[in-house]
Amino acid sequence: MMWSKTIEAGGKWSGNIGKGRLVRFTAQEAGANVSILLFNARDLTERYNMPDTLKAQYTARLTRGHTLMSDNGRVLASIVEDSLGWHDPIAGYTSRSLTDAKYGLTNYQQQRNDWLRSGQENFAVELVRSGLGMRDMMPVVNLFSKVSCDEEGDMHYDELHCPAGATVTLRTEMDVLLLLSNTPNPLDSRVVYPSVPVLVEVSEANVVDRDTDYCVHYRPENVRAFENTWEYQMLLGI
Repeated sequence: MMWSKTIEAGGKWSGNIGKGRLVRFTAQEAGANVSILLFNARDLTERYNMPDTLKAQYTARLTRGHTLMSDNGRVLASIVEDSLGWHDPIAGYTSRSLTDAKYGLTNYQQQRNDWLRSGQENFAVELVRSGLGMRDMMPVVNLFSKVSCDEEGDMHYDELHCPAGATVTLRTEMDVLLLLSNTPNPLDSRVVYPSVPVLVEVSEANVVDRDTDYCVHYRPENVRAFENTWEYQMLLGI
């Protein structure tokens, strides 16, 4: 294990992680939700693209085998392990107004570190740390959450989806800037702020076998995205 950190309820984090790393998330209690953003650490104009990720892989949920594609048709990270089988790429993140309306008014001046943070505010802070801003916000991936759609198109959040100890592991396929916000899924209907600690661990991944790797060959579109990524890195000499 190279590095580990527990993101407490309402917490946030961001940092650069090199390619060829495993980033393992473990829910320390039931009901976790961690929203993530991904950028190309070498070129922050390239970032996770939700529409391309979903349409290229014919899905509205993410699990093992799926890749997180960039807006340049490359692979930022792949999901290589998953104990849940469903992670939410469509519900977005919480705002200040939504957090106040659902869980009651709080602010730092009165509650100090016990105030209830929103995903929007957490990401705003972490984006600034890397020279970015809210204009760089985009759809997030909500790890540990299950959001399904019925025949009328209404979205439903499953409050019992994530047990304590649930895990999901990403493999970085490029040098990435990863941003995390441990804040509730906006569709979670619980009235008590539902955020629990999540352990993040980074270790070294095995070299990708281009002929047999599960994520590379999960969809034909994945192969093309990986080829774009390998070509990009070859020309950069990395």
